[in-house]
Amino acid sequence: MTSTILNKLIDDFSHLPLEDKEYAVAVIKKQLIEAKREAIARRAKKANVHLRKRMVKEGTWKDLYEDLEK
Repeated sequence: MTSTILNKLIDDFSHLPLEDKEYAVAVIKKQLIEAKREAIARRAKKANVHLRKRMVKEGTWKDLYEDLEK
């Protein structure tokens, strides 16, 4: 989002009555939560594909730590 659009959004928001501000915040929070859920779901699907293709390495936490130290 360009800063011009964001600045207009913030300015418009500041002119809303309190009740409308509260409603807008609630809607935006719900949309943000849903966007995060969708991102997690996409990442989980990608991880499952990698797991099925055996593109991941299995092991213990110790094995992982050792690999990170390399």
